[in-house]
Amino acid sequence: MVPVKELRSHQWYGGEGVRSFSHRARTRQLGYLPEEHLGKPVIAVLNTWSDINPCHAHLRERAQAVKRGVWQAGGFPLEFPVSTLSETFQKPTPMLYRNLLAMETEELLRSYPVDGAVLMGGCDKSTPALLMGAASADLPAVFVPAGPMLPGHWRGEVLGSGTDMWKYWDDRRAGLIGDCELAELESGLARSPGHCMTMGTASTLTAAAEALGVTVPGASSIPAVDSGHDRMAAKAGMTAVELVRDDRRLSRILTREAFEDAVTTVLGLGGSTNAVIHLIAMAGRAGVRLTLDDFDRIARTVPVLADVRPGGRKYLMEDFHFAGGLPGFLSRITDLLHLDRPTVSHDTLREQLSGARVHDDDVIRPRDNPVASEGGVAVLRGNLCPDGAVIKHIAAEPRLLEHTGPAVVFDDYRTMQRTIDDPALGITADSVLVLRGAGPKGGPGMPEYGMLPIPDHLLKQGVRDMVRISDARMSGTSYGTCVLHVAPESYVGGPLALVRTGDLITLDVGNRSLRLHVDAEELERRRLAWTPPPPRYERGYGVLHNGHITQADTGCDFEFLARPGQVPDPYAS
Repeated sequence: MVPVKELRSHQWYGGEGVRSFSHRARTRQLGYLPEEHLGKPVIAVLNTWSDINPCHAHLRERAQAVKRGVWQAGGFPLEFPVSTLSETFQKPTPMLYRNLLAMETEELLRSYPVDGAVLMGGCDKSTPALLMGAASADLPAVFVPAGPMLPGHWRGEVLGSGTDMWKYWDDRRAGLIGDCELAELESGLARSPGHCMTMGTASTLTAAAEALGVTVPGASSIPAVDSGHDRMAAKAGMTAVELVRDDRRLSRILTREAFEDAVTTVLGLGGSTNAVIHLIAMAGRAGVRLTLDDFDRIARTVPVLADVRPGGRKYLMEDFHFAGGLPGFLSRITDLLHLDRPTVSHDTLREQLSGARVHDDDVIRPRDNPVASEGGVAVLRGNLCPDGAVIKHIAAEPRLLEHTGPAVVFDDYRTMQRTIDDPALGITADSVLVLRGAGPKGGPGMPEYGMLPIPDHLLKQGVRDMVRISDARMSGTSYGTCVLHVAPESYVGGPLALVRTGDLITLDVGNRSLRLHVDAEELERRRLAWTPPPPRYERGYGVLHNGHITQADTGCDFEFLARPGQVPDPYAS
C-alpha cells in the first residue's frame, strides 16, 4: 500500500509551508473537514455530462454513485466538469475537438491535487479522448462507460439508433414513407439516455476500453438506465481507490498485449471503422506503436461472432448484454487473447474471464457458426491510398466487394449535398462516388461524411448500396460499401486530389486493393497542376489543429502530444 506521504495529493496538503496551509484552508472553504480528505486517496471524477449531450444525460446522477464508491473505499472524490463532445450536435464534428478534451484531461489530472481518476464518457469521441489524456498523465484510472440507450420502437419494429435513421431517411427520399411516418420515427429512435444501442462507434469503443482492461468487468454493455449501471459506477469508484493504494497506473494496464486484444475485440464484434483511428491514437499515448497492418493481420485471424447491427443482422446492445456481454464474448476467443496481462480489477485477464459464459448462441455466435469468418474491417492499399484506407466490408453488399466503375467526383460535402440528385451527373448504380476535402485537415476534423447519399432516382429504382470513396470517416452506425480514411488526404495533395470524373477505379476487398486506373505519367501531370486549397482557419483553435494534426493512418493526434517525452509534475509546495 502506498504510504500517505507518497500520495501525490500529499504534495498539496501535507507540507508545513504557506502553500500547504493555503490549500487546507481553501478545502475548508469548500466545506470539508480535515478527516474527510487528509491522508486519503483523492480521486478526480471527470464528468462529460451536459444539457446538450443526450448520450451522457444521466452522468450527473452516475457521478454520485462513483463518489459513493470512492467514499466507501476510503477515498475522497472531487468532480470536475470536462468537455462533453456531443456527437449529435457539435459541428463540424466532435472529432475536431477530441484532442482538445485529451489535452484538458491530461493537464487537469497533472495540475490538481489528485491521486487517481474515474473517467466518465461513452459518446463516440469522449472515450478515446479521456483515455488518451489519462494515459499521458499516467495516474491510476478507471473508465465508466455511459452505456447504451434502450432499443427504439416504431409500428412493431425494433429500431437501432443511427442505423435505422439512415435506412428510413433513404426510404423518405425514395418516396416510400412521408412526413407523418418521419415524425413518429423522430420520437421512436432514441428513447432514453445513453449512447447508440447498435454496435456503432460508442459501443465499439467502450467495448475496446473494457478489453483494454480499464473498466470493471462487464461494464461496457450495461444499459444506461439499468440499475446495474449505478452499481457499476459505484464499483468503479471503489476500484479507483484500490488502484491508487496499489500504485497501479495506466502504464501497467495499457500494454502492447492489451491493445492487440482490443483490436481483436473490435474486429470480432464487427465494430466501427472509427476504432482504427482512435486505438492507434490511444496506443501512441501509451508508447505502443499500433498500425493499420496490425489491424489487417489480426482481422485475418478472428471471426465476427456478435450478431449486433449494423454489421450483424438482428440484435442490439441490450440483447448482447444479456447474452453475456463482453466477458461472454471474450470467453469464446480466449485462444486469441493475451490472458496473463493485468486489468484494473484483476491480476490477469484470465482471472477476470473465469466463469464468463454466453447465454444466447444466436446473439454471440459459437466459433463454428460465425457471422463472418474474418474480422469486420479490412485495410486497403493501392495507388489511390498509398498510406492505407479502411472498409467495413461486413456491412457492404457482397456484390460490390469486387467492383470497377467510373468515378463521379465531388470536391466538398456541400457541393455533393446540393448536386447528388441531379440527373445531369449521369450517376448509375455502377458509378463510384468520390468525395474529397473531408479529411483531418480538409474536413476540417474528418467529419462522418463517408456514407455518401445515393441519388434519389437510384433509390426509387431499389438501389441501396454503391461504392463510395472518401478521406472522411463514417458513423459506426452506418453501412454500405464505403471506403474511408483514404490517406494521405486530398487537402495535403494525396492521390484522391487528382481523381477526375470518368476515371475508372477498382475496389477489390479480397485482395485488399484500391486502384485508380490512371498511369503514373498522367498522375504526375495532374499533380504538377494541382493547387493547394486555402487555409481553413486564420486564427484560434482551428489553426492549432490544422498545424499539428496527423493523418488518419497515424491516429489524427496532435504530433506534439503523440511524441515521446516526460512532463514534470507541478511544484505544489
